Amino acid sequence: MTLLLVAHGSRDPRHARTVERLRAAIAARRPGLRVAVGFLDFCAPSVPRVLERLAAEGAGEVVALPLLLTRAFHAKTDIPAVLRGCAARLPGLTVRQAAVLGPSPLLTAALERRLYEAGVRPGDRRSTGVVLASAGSSDPEAIAVIAEIAREWRHTGWCAVRPAFASASSPSTREAVAALRADGVRQVAVAPYVLAPGRLPDRIAAGAAGADVLGGVLGAAPEVVRLVLRRYDEAAAQRTTGVAPALSA
Repeated sequence: MTLLLVAHGSRDPRHARTVERLRAAIAARRPGLRVAVGFLDFCAPSVPRVLERLAAEGAGEVVALPLLLTRAFHAKTDIPAVLRGCAARLPGLTVRQAAVLGPSPLLTAALERRLYEAGVRPGDRRSTGVVLASAGSSDPEAIAVIAEIAREWRHTGWCAVRPAFASASSPSTREAVAALRADGVRQVAVAPYVLAPGRLPDRIAAGAAGADVLGGVLGAAPEVVRLVLRRYDEAAAQRTTGVAPALSA
């Protein structure tokens, strides 16, 4: 079986490089598993092109895993449509869509890793307010998930955790930082809830100008690698039990 990482894509070349580092880290952690990458937009190779190549090489079965942190439009509509179209054209290939990455405690651990790498000290948790800054979505379910992650994360010892969005919703990163300052929070840290650099992550970074610390993107953090393989294993287990049928036209 092949694992196909389905990434959004970006005109920013850092995006594809970061996804490739994640792919390489996953392959290194699971020797013998073939790991490929396909993009929905902007970058090459596209998802259909990768699936065509895998079919020509006799791959047989593919688990397509969306590199998405919430279950929004791309996971519900875009990706299933692309995969169904490919399955219809490539009858020798069985394609199964795995679950999106988030929410997961492993992602929260990766966020904390990036904050500590950026300069937050573990002993500063109770005096540090965190802005959980996501790309944003017009999907109410995705917005609610980000808000719930912030609420749960707050209970792990941080002074405060506020959600923020780079697009499609509010508050913005800048507004969330200002709100924490107004509340008298001593240290403000911005944790980008994004996998790879691009236009919206850059907007998050610009909005973090008033913060003390800006964490890096999640990228190939060890926790993200573990989570990708967990989602892959879950999809593989569903295959053997018949819980998750293959996508078809």
